[in-house]
This record gives sequence, C-alpha cells and structure tokens, in this order.
Amino acid sequence: MRALVTGASGFVGRHLVAHLRDLGDDAIPGDADVTDPEALARELARHQPEVVYHLAAQSDVGRGWTDPVQTVRVNAEGTFNVLDAARRAGAGLVVAAGSADVYGPVDEAELPLTEDAPLRPASPYAASKAAAEMMCLQARFGIGPDVIRVRAFNHLGPGQGVGFVASALAAQIAGNERSGAVRVRVGNLEARRDFTDVRDAARAYRLLACRGRPGEAYNLCSGADRPVKELAETLMALTGRPMELEIDPDRFRPLDVAVRRGNPAKLHEATGWKPEIPLEETLADLLEYWRAAEQVGTPAARR
Repeated sequence: MRALVTGASGFVGRHLVAHLRDLGDDAIPGDADVTDPEALARELARHQPEVVYHLAAQSDVGRGWTDPVQTVRVNAEGTFNVLDAARRAGAGLVVAAGSADVYGPVDEAELPLTEDAPLRPASPYAASKAAAEMMCLQARFGIGPDVIRVRAFNHLGPGQGVGFVASALAAQIAGNERSGAVRVRVGNLEARRDFTDVRDAARAYRLLACRGRPGEAYNLCSGADRPVKELAETLMALTGRPMELEIDPDRFRPLDVAVRRGNPAKLHEATGWKPEIPLEETLADLLEYWRAAEQVGTPAARR
C-alpha cells in the first residue's frame, strides 16, 4: 500500500511510519505545511498515495488556550486542505486523526463513551478538532475522498514531548536521577484518562485503513481509565531514588475534564484490534527514553 503520512515527524507519525514500513507498505513522510494548500497539492500529486494518514495537528491542549487562532487554523483549515489535496491527487482514502476531547465534559453515568455520544467541545483545541471532523463529513458527503475519522484518547510512549502529562513526569524523574533533585511538579493528580501505547495506536490506524468503514468514526482507546496519580507513582517506583510529588498550580488547565473513558468495541469489531502493551511497560519505556535523552544533554527547557 502506498501511503502518505502528514505529521510524520511528530510523536504518533514517527511510530506509524515505522509500523507501515515494517509491514511492507510504501510509507511516505509528508513534509508540506498543512496550512499551505498549494504545497500540499504538489506533494500529493507528486507521490500519488492510495491512502493518506492525516496526523499533522496542533495537539497541545494548553497551547490551544494561549494561541486559539493558530490552533484552529492548523487543525480545521489544515484538515480541509489535506482533504482537498487528497481529492485532487486521486487518493482513495484519508484516515484522519481526531481527538476524544470533542466529547467534552461528561458525567460518569455516560461512560464509557461510544461514538454516538454528542460532541461538546469545551476548549479551543477540542473545538478545532470538532471542526476538523465536520470537514471530514463534508468531504465524505460532498465530492470525496472517503474518510475514516479516528477519535483518539490519550496516547503515550517513547518519543512523546513534555506537553503531555506522562512524558512531563518521566522527563522530570529522569532529570532528577541525574541532578539529585527530589521534587516532581504535577498538576491535577485526580484526573482519570484512558491511555493507550502509541505503538498499539499505530497498529489501529493501519488496520482501520484496511478494514474500517469509510464515513465512520472510531474510538481509539483501551476501555479503562487510570488516574494521573497512578502514572506518577508507577514512574517514581521505577527509580531507585526517593522523590516526592509537588502540586504546581501553573500546571492546571483552565478547564479539565475529571474523567474520560472510551468504548473500543466498534474498532475491535471492525478490525480485531485490541491493546497489547500494558501501561506499566509503556511507562518503563517512556522513562528509558528520557533517561537516554538526559545522557545526550536534552535542554532543561524541554522539561
């Protein structure tokens, strides 16, 4: 399968390109700016992919609050540009990476969330991803291409940046091991999220391209929620040095959903996918990634 991946240099994109190539696909890392429609059109016309995995995005929820205009431009307008370029290049399918943030705040009685749950985006980032979904629906019911929408819950694993809670914790812990510091700054420890290893997520994207139904949305999740405090304690248990958590008010978001858990049944029924990598293994690999980064002198500003 000839595939082009937007956002190929990002966290999920790097893992997806590697997975596609492991399976023998001709995986092309896209490097055109998704806010530049003509550059995108030239890139897709040159490579003529059968499928486009659209992963390029402004994915930092916090940055969505501080720079909402650019977030909307990249996520909503960028999605429209990718869909239009795919149509013009004759690509048969776009697998578009969305976010479970589109579900917004929910009561625990509504959990686990299915794809039929209403969209109630409560942050600029979530609104931008909901708008991107509308672009995908318009393409599906308009003039093409076929689109599969993926509502990804929280991914984590080696290679993730520090804008995400597990990686921020692992980076601090690895830094403390090197410096001798003991404090690990955290935000909301009580928030509960549905976590999936990024390598399992890469498998799901490829399976959906092969077996998913165009026009449909699929939750990409584990079906279980874990509190941030559990992640922090598991990571600290992996180090031989005593450390302690310190609440940092600056790490709280203006609006934080208390709990989010998805139902992956639709994805499983369509593709047979289920998560294979335990969270404890994912966290160990993530900590090893940041330990290696410390060895080569990762700038402290990244933490």
